[in-house]
Amino acid sequence: MIDSFLAHVLDGGTTEVEEAVRKAAAAEITPRFRQLADHEIIEKKGPHDLVTVADRAAEEHLTEALTALLPGSVVVGEEAVHADPAVYGALHGDAPVWIVDPVDGTRQFVHGDPGFCTLVALAHRGELLASWTFAPALGELAVAVRGRGATLNGAPIRSGSPAPEAELTVATSHPDYTTPDQKRALLGLVTEGVRPRPCGSAGLEYLAIARGALDAVAFSWEYAWDHAAGLLLVAEAGGAQTTVAGEPFRIAGGNALPFTAARDAATAARVRDLLAGAPDRP
Repeated sequence: MIDSFLAHVLDGGTTEVEEAVRKAAAAEITPRFRQLADHEIIEKKGPHDLVTVADRAAEEHLTEALTALLPGSVVVGEEAVHADPAVYGALHGDAPVWIVDPVDGTRQFVHGDPGFCTLVALAHRGELLASWTFAPALGELAVAVRGRGATLNGAPIRSGSPAPEAELTVATSHPDYTTPDQKRALLGLVTEGVRPRPCGSAGLEYLAIARGALDAVAFSWEYAWDHAAGLLLVAEAGGAQTTVAGEPFRIAGGNALPFTAARDAATAARVRDLLAGAPDRP
């Protein structure tokens, strides 16, 4: 069952998962958008780290639906890991893993901003196989399948390359999520020809790269639910990624940080060099 389902997904059979993601959003997220009461919003580690009843209900909905589609699979979801950090260890196991962020951009969701999304990725033994990025308030669904490209609302998308000599726009981590060393690394982006800005929903920033609307991201945290779906989306759209150490980002963790994903390999290398303290060489 596992092998046949994985083969089905890799052959482009993503409709069942798309339906599960849309149903979870329709049942648990969209009805609560701009309708949240104060008691339905909880601060976890600080004012920029929020969870709502929508996050928790949507993750429960997706966990039931996705594991039913693929018996023997497990879910690593943001809220489940918050409740039990040991759940994260499934990324190192042999079972297929659904990596879920029920509401990526909870801060935006809480403030009535449509810039939030639901992220789902399917991985097996550390390898990303497929991903779904659904922004219900924007009416956008991006899908990526390993070796088969990336689509947005069914149409293929490509990241392309920045125009020669163009200023690079790079979305970066919020200072709350950076160590002093990472802050210094990110300051490397404050240079001529680069325009850093704070990131919004990580999933939508990755989508912006995949569709050629953003040049790169530079992030200093490595939670798989924030990055797995977007990294595959960028890769299948023709982009590239690298950690500050020049190594591929590993979804199970243990990465040198910060890391970058970008529209092409040359841009990723340039951002990496700036993060590592090398001189800017456009």
